[in-house]
Amino acid sequence: MTSLHGLFVPLVTPFTADGALAPDALRTHAHAVLDAGATGLVALGTTAEPSALTSTERAEVLDICAAVCVERDAPLIVCAGGNATVDAAHAVAAVPPSAAAVLSVVPYYVRPSEAGVIAHFTELAAASPAPILVYDVPYRTARPLGAATLIRLTTIANIAGFKHAVGGITDATVELLATVGDRTTVLAGDDRFASPLLALGADGAILAAANVAPGGYAELVRAWGTGDLARGRAVGNRLDALGAALFAEPNPTVIKGVLAARGEIPSAAVRLPLLPAAPESVAAALSAAGTQP
Repeated sequence: MTSLHGLFVPLVTPFTADGALAPDALRTHAHAVLDAGATGLVALGTTAEPSALTSTERAEVLDICAAVCVERDAPLIVCAGGNATVDAAHAVAAVPPSAAAVLSVVPYYVRPSEAGVIAHFTELAAASPAPILVYDVPYRTARPLGAATLIRLTTIANIAGFKHAVGGITDATVELLATVGDRTTVLAGDDRFASPLLALGADGAILAAANVAPGGYAELVRAWGTGDLARGRAVGNRLDALGAALFAEPNPTVIKGVLAARGEIPSAAVRLPLLPAAPESVAAALSAAGTQP
């Protein structure tokens, strides 16, 4: 299995000013984050606004990300799944077998039992051509998972680990890493809590803010991974203001505002129900980003 250590950037989907997909900008941005030190890419994550893309657009985004990763010999994580197990299994099965992993969210809205979550991921793992990363993000799913469930998930064949984005460092976080941290993959998914999770032993991170400062977040992951505690603390503290500013409005609106203002994507356009970030939010994030590599 391809190593899932390091920084993975969940790419935004650039649009033109009139809202059309901007494939050349996506390709350029993908190369740029890898040039800056990212380990790999994440295609069709929440930051990419996948629910607002047509099926044709989603296929084009995936093709571009996959081609860049092949060209750069970089691992690609593909997001697929959903809250209905049969449909989610079909989506997962359709992921290209060249993917390093499939990132699949805990079933949302229906609020299954934790036993139901385990059964759901057992089905997905059996259907997937690549290892599954469980995306644990309870503020979006309304389904928090306890430590026993997280640990049980690590015993299922073809489940590689987690994108852990629970809004902080919880007792389940600590127990997961203390109990099975040496035999599963944990990637930090909360930008502001990435540094403490890496300090606890996470293997890397999937961070939307790395669209804006890939060099800084790559340095953060590298510092903790090499045991440079002082550097890890310093970089994490330096990045905190940026992480806060980029999430002042719904993701990825501020991120796109910053990238557009810097000329890195054609426009700050997002698709409804998202609205572009307010100018003051973008200005604050630009200011915070000004000190970052």
